[in-house]
Amino acid sequence: MIIKSPELLSPAGSLKRMRRAFAYGADAVYAGQPRYSLRARNNEFSHEKLVIGINEAHAQGKLFFVASNIIAQNNKINTYLEDLAPVIEARPDALIMADPGLIMMVRERWPDQPVHLSVQSNVMNYAAVKFWQTMGLERVILSRELSLKEIQAIREYCPDIELEVFVHGALCMAHSGRCLLSGYFNHRDPNQGACTNACRWNYEVKEGTEDEWGNAHLETRTALFEQAPQREGELNIMEEDEHGTYLFNSKDLRAIQHVEALAQMGIDCLKIEGRTKSDFYVARVTQLYRKAIDDATAGKPFDRSLMDTLEGLSLRGYTEGFYRRHVPEEYQSYKDRNETGIKQQVVGELLDYDSSKQLLKVLVKNQFSVGDTLEIMLPTGNYRTTLEAIDSAEGHSIQRAPGSGHVVCIPANIQDANQLEHGYLIRHWSELQS
Repeated sequence: MIIKSPELLSPAGSLKRMRRAFAYGADAVYAGQPRYSLRARNNEFSHEKLVIGINEAHAQGKLFFVASNIIAQNNKINTYLEDLAPVIEARPDALIMADPGLIMMVRERWPDQPVHLSVQSNVMNYAAVKFWQTMGLERVILSRELSLKEIQAIREYCPDIELEVFVHGALCMAHSGRCLLSGYFNHRDPNQGACTNACRWNYEVKEGTEDEWGNAHLETRTALFEQAPQREGELNIMEEDEHGTYLFNSKDLRAIQHVEALAQMGIDCLKIEGRTKSDFYVARVTQLYRKAIDDATAGKPFDRSLMDTLEGLSLRGYTEGFYRRHVPEEYQSYKDRNETGIKQQVVGELLDYDSSKQLLKVLVKNQFSVGDTLEIMLPTGNYRTTLEAIDSAEGHSIQRAPGSGHVVCIPANIQDANQLEHGYLIRHWSELQS
């Protein structure tokens, strides 16, 4: 069976992350429009940088999508088209949008501009896909709350429109972003791009009780309170039923094991979440999903070591989300692997390689020492090495790279140093040993 390779779409919270994504195999990236995307608080892209990013992407034969996916309030309607005009002039390959009114305005003003429907619109069925297709949209990003069977059914009912799904990254505890926690605690609206991630806070449980009027009081025994450190001194009642008490911090989505199935369905694009994540995160996740896609389209069996490598990138653990209701026995060990998984730490960024001397110049990010086993990560391939020596920038032999900001040289036998400026030096260790 010939499988069409789906597009790999990676996050670009900055130009550096965009460049890392392309170097490690992304076909396309997405970045946010200032003021009008759902990462407005952590968006390094100005209009000027969007133009640079779009031009660099097109020069490499890659795609650049601009997220303009807020659910707009009236005060942003009047300025929207004026602010969007310079973005359109840069010719992005698509806008990612959610608000029907804004979509209508864009379609009227720029009818030739491709528009992709954001996951924020919560498309759950084939009828909704067909509706948006009649509105002239070229692609629909399906809701995260769909199973593999439901996605396949939508593909069968809607064979002539592009479909995109998320395969990796953070999950919202609400229905794809329709959450009021951030607005309640901090008066910052998630649908306006200002989410403070209140669901991620470290809540402290305190004991309390209710008086005869139903008012809760601290320091007694029958009720529970929670307090977030970001809101010291403020207590909120946390109710408990017969099943227990629930907090809001979802595990991260990891669906790399489903890449082949999604490709076989004919899903057009597999998307990685993470515009606020580090450049190393973008590079590593992109590299692993690139391999999974290439293996699937080449007819190779799934490499489960990809799941192991991803373990070290999540602090919250992983879930398949809604893709399968029941995980097969052979995957059960991955449900709680964050307790025993191998963690990864970037200890250096690669600067230069002297092939005649086989010396690698490294900008140190974290300490490492002679005798450490490290991984050299490059777009052209990864290498494991046990350090036999470290030289300071002045050429003196040292036993330990002293810390962030220093430059050192280490011996390394690299066969292909192409795109070395995108490389990393990585330490692996088990949580049980750290």
